[in-house]
Parts: sequence; structure tokens; C-alpha cells
Amino acid sequence: MIEPTNNELGWMLDDVLQVPEARHAILLSADGMLRAHSADIDRDDAERLAAGLSALQSISRSTSEFCGPADRPWHQTLIEFGHGFVFLVAAGEGAYLAVSTGDEVDMEAVTYRMHKLVDRLGKELTSPARLDTGSRS
Repeated sequence: MIEPTNNELGWMLDDVLQVPEARHAILLSADGMLRAHSADIDRDDAERLAAGLSALQSISRSTSEFCGPADRPWHQTLIEFGHGFVFLVAAGEGAYLAVSTGDEVDMEAVTYRMHKLVDRLGKELTSPARLDTGSRS
């Protein structure tokens, strides 16, 4: 697992931001831990947002039966604000990729780049459950 102070994948997240109006990208684990962030967002903000985005994906997954059979997997969530969007997609087992944009963004281009990034990184984006969550003495 990538240590919390490491941002080795950050440069790869910057690729998604080549779409005009794309602002920030965050890679997070299911338990809300920040895995990586794009260069244009500071670590403290990225960590705070990772926690919130983790809750968002959990809520999204819990409402799947609203669309049909509850046994179908969650793939993505889109939130629209008056000044932009947040895209949140599955990025492997226990990992999620989030991108924020302005309101004039080409939504198709952003989702395309996000899915291409997930495909390209493959196993690098998976985040298995943490086994040792206790403190080290």
C-alpha cells in the first residue's frame, strides 16, 4: 500500500486535467484515505475531500436499488454545482478517482480520460483493505 505521505501517482492524475475546465484530481481508498492528488491541490484539502468523497461513493452504492436490482455494481457518481461538477469513478478494488471541473467542461472528455487513466494504471490504483490498523509501539 502507498504510504500516506507518498504522492508517487500524483503526476499521473495531472493527465486527466488536460481537459479545459478540469481543476483537481484525487485518488482515494474506500476508507477515505488519500492515495494521490494532482499538483494543483494541497495535501490538506485533498485529504479532507478524500474523506467526503469516500462517504459519497458509499451513499451512491447504497442506493443502487433505486435504478433496478441491488446486486449490480456501482460505477460512477456525478454531482453538479452552479460552478462545476465532481466526477467520481471506481478505480479498482477499494479505490476511487475523483475529478472536479468548471461548469463549461466537456463532460464526455473528462469521463473518457478518467476511464483511460484507470485502465492504464490497472493494479496501481487498487487499494486492498488495510490489515494492520493498530498503532506501532
